[in-house]
Amino acid sequence: MTAIYKREVHSYFTSMIGCIFAAFLTIIGGIYFMVYNLNSGYPYFAYSLAGVIFVLLIAVPVLSMKCFSEERKNKTDQLLLTSPVPLFQVILGKYLAMITVFAVPCLIYCLFPLIIKFQGKAHLLVDYSSILAFFLLGCIFIAVGMFLSSLTESSVIAAISTCAVLFFLYMLDNLLDYLPTKAISNFIIVIIILSLIAALIFHITKNPIITGILEAIFLIGNIICYIVKSSVFESLIHNLLEKFVLTDVFYNFAQNYIFDISGLIYYLSLIVLFIFLTIQVFQKRRWS
Repeated sequence: MTAIYKREVHSYFTSMIGCIFAAFLTIIGGIYFMVYNLNSGYPYFAYSLAGVIFVLLIAVPVLSMKCFSEERKNKTDQLLLTSPVPLFQVILGKYLAMITVFAVPCLIYCLFPLIIKFQGKAHLLVDYSSILAFFLLGCIFIAVGMFLSSLTESSVIAAISTCAVLFFLYMLDNLLDYLPTKAISNFIIVIIILSLIAALIFHITKNPIITGILEAIFLIGNIICYIVKSSVFESLIHNLLEKFVLTDVFYNFAQNYIFDISGLIYYLSLIVLFIFLTIQVFQKRRWS
């Protein structure tokens, strides 16, 4: 894993992707810092950091788009699949390399609260806990991008799909207000979502029998549930998607001044989930 990690870190900085990524986030964070904290005198750097989250929606896809799609395109992934190194170490090495690149601007951000402290009153606990939440949120975005990159040979498709998914997650809090609350509407949406999940499983496994069985279970189970107790579907999608509003944990640190330990565990759980999904994609390819 160490050899893969070193190779990936070296490739990110020699190809300038890592340098541009780190410089871009540092400059954007510096602009927000200058406008809100230095010029306007706002004492919380966490407020400036909140503006950088949107930039991650553009920067992270550029960082993660080639991590596996380029390997598949050049057929060099076969070397990884047949190497004596365990598969999870290969994927973890690549992931940690991207995390290292992302950690560079985050470490630079750690200097900004100290600058505020030298200028006057500062809130270091809030700022540094917000930087931690921001870092873990970025790690989730990178894990999502890595997973999507493992599904395609095209770096462009990987970047576009990652940007679309991250933008959806970013806007999810606002989109919840427009979701229907009626039971029948939520029932139809659930069927559509489960069908898409079955289609994704088929894309990964290429097994029509397993996919068909799952699709039948999804359909029959939901129909029975709707007939027995339709009230279960009222506002179901809204309540479920509300739990996937990732930015709420960050705002608990940055705006509500709450050290959200359960939120940090939630972030770490999502990181592990997407790393696990990426491993499963390659496990399927290794044995197929």
